[in-house]
Amino acid sequence: MFNDFQPVAVEVDGITIRAVRGGQGPALLLLHGHPQTHAIWHKVAPTLAQQFTVIAADLRGYGDSGKPPGLPDHSNYSKRRMAQDQVDLMRALGFDTFAVIGHDRGGRVAARMALDHPHTVERLVTLDVAPTLAMYEQTSLEFARAYWHWFFLVRPAPFPESLIRADADLYLKQTIGARSAGLKPFTSEAYAEYLRCLQDPATAHGICEDYRASIGIDLEHDRADLAAGREIECPFVALWGADGVVGQCFDPLAEWRRWSRDVSGAALPCGHYIPEEAPEVLLERVLPFLQGL
Repeated sequence: MFNDFQPVAVEVDGITIRAVRGGQGPALLLLHGHPQTHAIWHKVAPTLAQQFTVIAADLRGYGDSGKPPGLPDHSNYSKRRMAQDQVDLMRALGFDTFAVIGHDRGGRVAARMALDHPHTVERLVTLDVAPTLAMYEQTSLEFARAYWHWFFLVRPAPFPESLIRADADLYLKQTIGARSAGLKPFTSEAYAEYLRCLQDPATAHGICEDYRASIGIDLEHDRADLAAGREIECPFVALWGADGVVGQCFDPLAEWRRWSRDVSGAALPCGHYIPEEAPEVLLERVLPFLQGL
């Protein structure tokens, strides 16, 4: 994976954010979700790198990036802090402006980045997410059963961390393998990378802190922005899997229109893990949008 990419590492806020870099052209940042790493992009990054300078990064708490102990209010894992990590990474690499594609948790970080850094994010793509606030406020039985981890991971430490550490492989299979496509979308190389990183005891804590922030301080930030009328100002495309839970339990486009006047989007013929389940379809949808840079 990423044979023509180079590893990069940047110190931000006392931790290291790690990524891979490849290609030439306008800058494009790729952000993964739970419980994965930048490896989720391995099927699309080479094509994107033909037209863009692609930076595929590991979020704070995930992959090989830093995993600091969470603060009492979980603010050092807020999407605001995680977005700032990535802005600092890109600036250190020489990019003051860039486009961003975020899947799952990375989509939440990317949306927060567009809100907090409107002069930095030129174009935004989110994959299989609706706004966090909407998803919590509209939780249904169907959603809770499918997204059980949203309610498990937020329990106080060290309870969820202990269970993840006890059998990281089982946890991985019960999360990424329990979706509509099963384990079929994941190559052996990608799965091994996800498992390697999840077997780091610090990763379990980083993941839990990400979710603890989402049910607390992240909602505070979102409510404050809605009350103030703040919006995502850049061109924005929201895509989701037709076979996934997000599109079945929510109306992603309607919810994102509460945050943006310039958002379009559609369901794609796949489940949650769009970059690995339907890489060709994803490229067909995002390349024309990104080429508008």
